Amino acid sequence: QVQLVESGGGLVQPGGSLRLSCAASRSVSPINNMGWYRQAPGKERELVATITPGGTANYADSVKGRFTISRDNAKDTVFLQMNSLKPDDTGVYYCKAVRYSGFIYWGRGTQVTVSS
Repeated sequence: QVQLVESGGGLVQPGGSLRLSCAASRSVSPINNMGWYRQAPGKERELVATITPGGTANYADSVKGRFTISRDNAKDTVFLQMNSLKPDDTGVYYCKAVRYSGFIYWGRGTQVTVSS
C-alpha cells in the first residue's frame, strides 16, 4: 500500500529549477509536520526542509534562499520548489510525513540530478 508518492525529479542543468511534489494517501491523515530529505551517493540522508501545518518552514543552510517548501493541507500534499540548482543538490529526495500520533511515513524517493 503506497502511502507517500513523490514526483517531479529529473535531470537539470546547473542554475535550473525543479518542483517536487509529494501526495499522501488518506490513510496517512491526519498529518502534522511534512518535509523533504535527500541522500547523495555515499552520504547519509540529510534534512532539506520541513513545514508545519500552519506553514512555518525550516531549511538547511545549504538551500536557504534557493528552495521553498509549501503544502496544501486539504490535499495532504507537500511541495519543494528548487531554484538555482547546483551539482551538490544531486541526490535522491525523500518525502516525510509525521502523524500527530508520532508515526513517521517515508516516500520511496525521487532522483534529482544536476549536471551539465
